[in-house]
Amino acid sequence: MPSAKILEQKKAFVDGLADKFSRATSGVLVKYQGITVDEDTKLRAELRAAGVEYTVIKNRLIGLACDKVGFGDMRQHLTGMNAVAISYEDPIAPAKILKKYADKIETFEIRAGFIDGAVVDAAVVGELADIPPKEVLIARLMGSMQSPLYGLACGLQAIIDKSGEEAPAEEKPAEEAAPAEEAPAAEKAAPAEEAPAAEAEAAPAEEAPAAE
Repeated sequence: MPSAKILEQKKAFVDGLADKFSRATSGVLVKYQGITVDEDTKLRAELRAAGVEYTVIKNRLIGLACDKVGFGDMRQHLTGMNAVAISYEDPIAPAKILKKYADKIETFEIRAGFIDGAVVDAAVVGELADIPPKEVLIARLMGSMQSPLYGLACGLQAIIDKSGEEAPAEEKPAEEAAPAEEAPAAEKAAPAEEAPAAEAEAAPAEEAPAAE
């Protein structure tokens, strides 16, 4: 029979695991079998870089922690050797990384998971894994928000450009028409005013011989 000290340690571990389950945004239960040491090292490095806690835990302890937070539906998957991946920030990260290895290693199997306080099956975990990263989703959202504004700006600019081209075209004929009508009147008036001057200069020229 386990000593009181060991029992107390197990109880503390279960309480701590239950607290992690309650604070996590998501978690994935995976069948820890058939993965090589090299693959396991790479897997743990990827999970750690994504801020995901990953631990191989005895099924009895996982079950007790699940009971404490209402994840009883996960008990049916607690056979064989299992590991739990928990994320406190990115709910997609555990599913995305573990699925990549599960697709390569036949015996490394995603069994279930939880997200936002609800237990989900392996199919839902797979769907979560296919969701694009948060950065990509934000970029797509920003692009969709900017697209209508860009179209509106282009439309307004086209209207402004069109108005700027039409205004001079309407005023130009009015400005050119006035000089075209006044020019003939000025040209006809000039000979009428200069004719007497020419006759006045001709008269003294004819009187010069009479004076001699």
